[in-house]
Amino acid sequence: MENVHYTLFGLPGYGSAIVEAALELTGLPYRVEDLDHSELGPGSARLSSINPLGQVPTLAFPDGTAMAQSAAIILHLNDVAPQARLAPGPEDPTRPQFLHWLMFLTAGLYPTFTFGDEPARWVDGAEPGQQLRDRTDRQRQDLWRFVESSVDPGPWFLGTRFSALDLYMAVMVGWRPGRDWFSDHCPKLTSVARAGLAIPELRKVWQRNKIEV
Repeated sequence: MENVHYTLFGLPGYGSAIVEAALELTGLPYRVEDLDHSELGPGSARLSSINPLGQVPTLAFPDGTAMAQSAAIILHLNDVAPQARLAPGPEDPTRPQFLHWLMFLTAGLYPTFTFGDEPARWVDGAEPGQQLRDRTDRQRQDLWRFVESSVDPGPWFLGTRFSALDLYMAVMVGWRPGRDWFSDHCPKLTSVARAGLAIPELRKVWQRNKIEV
C-alpha cells in the first residue's frame, strides 16, 4: 500500500479535518481538495462520480473507488498504517471502548448537526425550523455531558494511549456549542482536545483548517 496516493475531499474545519490529521500521522501520500458549501450534496459536480451523496469527508483511491464516513476511513487507515496507532489492536484492552466511542461520536453526535444545521431540509416554516435547531442543540449538549461523565482521560481520551478519538476531540470541541461551553461543562474533554491540538506533527493541519490551537 506504500504507493497509494489518496485524495481527500473536504471542507476546512469540518469532519474532513479529522481524516486529514489521521492521514498526516500515517505518513501515507495524500492530497486535499477543498470544496465549499455549494459543492456538497447529491448531484455535486466534483463529487458525484465517486460519491453521489456529495459527502465530506470522501477519500478517493487512484483506481477511482472511494469511501466516506470518517469512522470507516479511520479504521481503514489504521489497517494500512498501524504505526500511526489510530486505533487499538484486537488484543488491546482499550479496543472495545475505542469502538464504542468512535461509533457514539459519529452515529450519536454527528446527526445532531445533520438535522440541526439546515432545519429547512427537514421541516417547513421558520418556527418549526428554530425548534428543530434548538432541540438538536440541547440534545448535543446532553450527549457531550454524558461523554464527559463517562470517561477518565489522562492525557488522551483512552487514558495513556493515543488514538483517533483525540483527533475527533481536537476538531469537535471547536464546533457548536463552542470552546467556551466545553471549558465550562466538559473540562476533561477540553483537556483531551488541547492535547490533540498540541501534537507537533499536526500543527500545519490545524492551521490549514483554521482550527484554534
